[in-house]
Amino acid sequence: MKTETNGALADQVAAKIIDIARTRSLRAGEHLREEALASELGLSRSPVRRGLALLVQHGIVTKEPNRGIFLAMDAHGIDIARLPFGVDPLEDFYLRVADDCLTGEIPEEFYEAGLLRKYDVPRGQLLKVLSRLANEGMISRKPGQGWRINPFLHDTDAHIQSYRFRMAIEPAALLEPTFRIDQAAFAKARAVQLDMLNGDIFKLSRPMLFKNGSEFHEMLVRCSGNRFFIEAIERQNQLRRFMEYKAATDRQRLVRQCKEHLELLDLIESGGREHAAAFMRRHLDVVSKIKAKAEAREEQDALQRTIPEAHF
Repeated sequence: MKTETNGALADQVAAKIIDIARTRSLRAGEHLREEALASELGLSRSPVRRGLALLVQHGIVTKEPNRGIFLAMDAHGIDIARLPFGVDPLEDFYLRVADDCLTGEIPEEFYEAGLLRKYDVPRGQLLKVLSRLANEGMISRKPGQGWRINPFLHDTDAHIQSYRFRMAIEPAALLEPTFRIDQAAFAKARAVQLDMLNGDIFKLSRPMLFKNGSEFHEMLVRCSGNRFFIEAIERQNQLRRFMEYKAATDRQRLVRQCKEHLELLDLIESGGREHAAAFMRRHLDVVSKIKAKAEAREEQDALQRTIPEAHF
């Protein structure tokens, strides 16, 4: 009975690992860290190890001696229909709809009937996906009937304004009288930033890079103990996640950001929260200006592509 239970758990864990890989659009060669997966899934490392072993058997991941486990193929190229364990097809559909919202395949205002014709899926399945996207802030219901894609997703100014908003709340969170250092969370955050500096910056997928950065900032705000600050930063990261996943990533710039994250931890742990708050504001200000320049370049490039070539 125990063997059967372990086998069923391995199936479930393997399926969840594939879900994570597909959600983050991981590419062949991405490093799958046992400890990180265990933390994300809320499991011990033992069932994660069994799940990864199952994926090795099916050729989805490879195990390299003294190096670790790596994805053997692009996550979206995994043929889930041929696997003997269940991967939720709803996750596949969710990713497709989310991507279509971002790329303009779905208009800014739409109706369920139109999507039912477009995707040819049961209405209940569509409603589950729309509900999830609404909870994540990507879409919202219109008064009466229909849905609207959050204009934030296609609004450059709103994206920059989100950084200005964070410049207001994140330094303030560090100065809250209820701020308490979470030693375990600080140690974990420090380890992640050091791993980034030791090579992860140039190995991890864009979704993983965003996850590491957003979780660092959420962790600091969570230490404030102020539920309104915490809800605000979680909401911001939900909205930014979709845009950041699509954006080009200047990995070299992330070296500086990681070093600044470590400096923030040092300042807070040494008792210099006022200095840390000022440092945080400068940190976000620099990033917002870099983002603004990048967005302006992308808009200019897009404009150039639409201008017909002159004929001389």
